[in-house]
Amino acid sequence: MKKTLFIFLAIFTTISAVNLRNVSSDAETKEMKHSSALNDAGKKHNRLIHEKSPYLLQHADNPVDWYAWGPEAFEKARKENKPIFLSIGYSTCHWCHVMAHESFEDPEVARLMNEVFICIKVDREERPDIDNIYMRVCQMMTGSGGWPLTIVMTPDKKPFYAGTYIPKKSYGRIGMLDLVPRIKELWNIQHADIQKSANLITASLGQFSHDPSEVKLDASTLKAAYELLTRRFSEQHGGFGTSPKFPSPQNLLFLLRYWKSTDDGNALRMVVKTLHSMRKGGIYDHIGYGFHRYSTDPEWLVPHFEKMLYDQAMLAMAYTEGYLATGKKEFGETAKEIFAYVMRDMTDPKGGFCSAEDADSEGKEGKFYVWTEQEIRHALKEEDANLIINVFNIEKAGNFKDEIAGRNTGDNILHLKKSLAEIALENKTSLDELKERVETARRKLFAVRSKRIRPHKDDKILTDWNGLMIAALAKGAQAFDAPEYLAAAERATGFILSDMRRQDGRLLHRYRGGQAGIPAFADDYAFFIWGLLELYETNFNVNYLSTALDLNSDMIKHFWDNQNGGFYFTADDAEDLIVRQKEVYDGAIPSGNSVAALNLFRLARITADPELEEKANKTMLTFSTEVKKMPAGYTQMMIGLSFGIGPTYEIIIAGNPRAVDTRDMLNTLRRHFIPNKIVLLRPTDEETPEITRIAKFTEHQSGIDGKATAYICRDYTCKMPVTDTKEMLKLLKE
Repeated sequence: MKKTLFIFLAIFTTISAVNLRNVSSDAETKEMKHSSALNDAGKKHNRLIHEKSPYLLQHADNPVDWYAWGPEAFEKARKENKPIFLSIGYSTCHWCHVMAHESFEDPEVARLMNEVFICIKVDREERPDIDNIYMRVCQMMTGSGGWPLTIVMTPDKKPFYAGTYIPKKSYGRIGMLDLVPRIKELWNIQHADIQKSANLITASLGQFSHDPSEVKLDASTLKAAYELLTRRFSEQHGGFGTSPKFPSPQNLLFLLRYWKSTDDGNALRMVVKTLHSMRKGGIYDHIGYGFHRYSTDPEWLVPHFEKMLYDQAMLAMAYTEGYLATGKKEFGETAKEIFAYVMRDMTDPKGGFCSAEDADSEGKEGKFYVWTEQEIRHALKEEDANLIINVFNIEKAGNFKDEIAGRNTGDNILHLKKSLAEIALENKTSLDELKERVETARRKLFAVRSKRIRPHKDDKILTDWNGLMIAALAKGAQAFDAPEYLAAAERATGFILSDMRRQDGRLLHRYRGGQAGIPAFADDYAFFIWGLLELYETNFNVNYLSTALDLNSDMIKHFWDNQNGGFYFTADDAEDLIVRQKEVYDGAIPSGNSVAALNLFRLARITADPELEEKANKTMLTFSTEVKKMPAGYTQMMIGLSFGIGPTYEIIIAGNPRAVDTRDMLNTLRRHFIPNKIVLLRPTDEETPEITRIAKFTEHQSGIDGKATAYICRDYTCKMPVTDTKEMLKLLKE
């Protein structure tokens, strides 16, 4: 391994050296071969114009002769013996836009790129399989990663150079005008060394294996994860780490479960502080709702302004569960506001959910969201303007600095330094009156803001992210008794099952412009199954449960590693890449393996199928060595582990679904935070209800004396059935 590192770092350093002599090209500029006619603005389109990805379409009029990932590009690279310039990003990525404007739209840079490389663009959200591999390469070679991701590789897809954002000109870091000629020189005179380096880098990727371990994950692993999070917790601002600061909702979901199982008040305190601080901060959109992607500072004040669907889903779950655990209205209101934003701005006419909204509008990050004091005063009457300026800390000089000039611009990011309750107390007014005044002003500001030029919306629909949103809406429908959330979740589910599923029943990953495509990945299956399980526990439509089981069988058949356990990210019949990986780290979103483990545990309890539980435990064992080293990096896996360790409840309600006592019993369950459970409804108004086909043990469970009856089992040991909701809750506390 040391030899490998030495060789490829030597090549990498040679390429990246800024102070080496500039090698000018004496080749004639080749004619760029674009694949379509001029557009309305007189610009030539390259072949990306035929793609569905919004990100690729953003680059369709670049002078760079881009290819989409596919055999045409690789064959051309082999035929012409050229290295490949692989650029990976996504349509709402701010620094992707910066690099595009500086370099990919620049004729001089484009000429060099077209001369030296075969250039390929990849949307990381469409092809996370490609992104995962080459992001690992970048982290391995440079110690960090991010987007835009820049890879230079051989025609057989083996990388030898990695970076992220590269400026046009060199200043502290090498720029494109120096980098491209340097790579050309090395490709021509040190080709054998580059090839050797690329082979070694690729071989090193294969060493990231997950062999089964004898080290089991247990309660001590949960405690270690909790203790690591405690050490990283910010007492002043909540959250974990310094900056950039990500919400990491799965950390909060895990801590809630740790508190519930251990009664450790500190775990709950960290959750409450973090949820409260994020809701007050500039990372939250106080005018239009929803959360921005992350904070650039420890205080949650200045966000990176893009909004991602997965963040809305995971944070909605965190605030919903936070509300159930604490009863704090603020958390419930925040969850409802997130749902309002998604249903208003992120829902496709066919029912699916769009992927993201950009940080930039009119070429400036955050422009759509920030306000000057003058704009506030122009939009509102004096009394209301003074209130909003005071509540949301509007400053005349502004609190949002220009990132280049390093000075305040007069623009303000709305944020709270105190809760509305504290402000009401200071101003000797009732909280309800203050809330009403703030809400009236908010609506006026929202109307004014709606007339601004909106950020770009990435309207592609992804099965995995939709699965997360379906799960969140279903949880919200239960917690808030909100049929509109259930309807939205059902509609999105119906869309995926009708428009994003092949005739053989297997899922597709992406839908846009009337076409679904790209074979689904492990995350698509795991996250959508999660959504189906939550949806079943909301409306008890057994079809959702049956579909979850069918998709789970497909996932095991096509993604499971029969030799070592765990799920590969790609299916057994997917495109061959330089390595077939398994993902387990729970980053901005949970990993497919972590979610799948919890799905397997839940389905095992629902069906009483020991093979499914064995698969869940095998998944844990496969990654146990890696997880044990840093369990706080795998908090979604810790959630699955917590379910597996228990105590876990199997709750069967036998009753008429339309009867008041049945609904009361279910609603009582839903008003309490009981995370480690499965809930089945055994209808007593049907002789052979469909649920008995899936959960055979419900066959003989019936209502007592014609009343709704709760059958409660804890870790396979059952209690006597009860018809009183208070008695039911007592059994769930034993």
